[in-house]
Amino acid sequence: MVEPQPPVAPHPDIALLAPLLGVWRGHGHGEYPTISPFDYSEEVEFGHVGRPFLTYRQRTRHAEDGRGLHAETGYLRCPAPGRVEWILAHPTGITEIGEGTATIEDGVLTLNFDSTHIGCSGTAKPVTAVGRSLTIVGDTLEYGVRMAAVGEPLTHHLSAVLKRA
Repeated sequence: MVEPQPPVAPHPDIALLAPLLGVWRGHGHGEYPTISPFDYSEEVEFGHVGRPFLTYRQRTRHAEDGRGLHAETGYLRCPAPGRVEWILAHPTGITEIGEGTATIEDGVLTLNFDSTHIGCSGTAKPVTAVGRSLTIVGDTLEYGVRMAAVGEPLTHHLSAVLKRA
């Protein structure tokens, strides 16, 4: 039998991101010029293993019928004070690297990312840019996603409010 291990403290390089740790659940709304608007439920988990990165897992389901809509997995890093990188893989054949800033002011953690690299498999829809913004206030995480894809310019795509589970 394997003995349970004590919790591992986050690496000092990612201490700024500690408010993200845990499971978040809530609801969001999606829209884009090429699709019909939709509502969804979401679960996000940020974890760590004691190294200088957070792990990230995200899943969404359609609000009305519960069918799976999207998933992402990846890592969040702080390569320098106030700088963040988000490395993501999507099951739709897209990879995304976003770089940006992280600040805490009056207890509010704000992260802003713009894509620096987007990879697309041969069958993926053409995505050329993604921007993400997250705000964490206590046990509430709010985010917005902007996307440039299928010939559209960088445009609002998703927004959600999640609560710490």
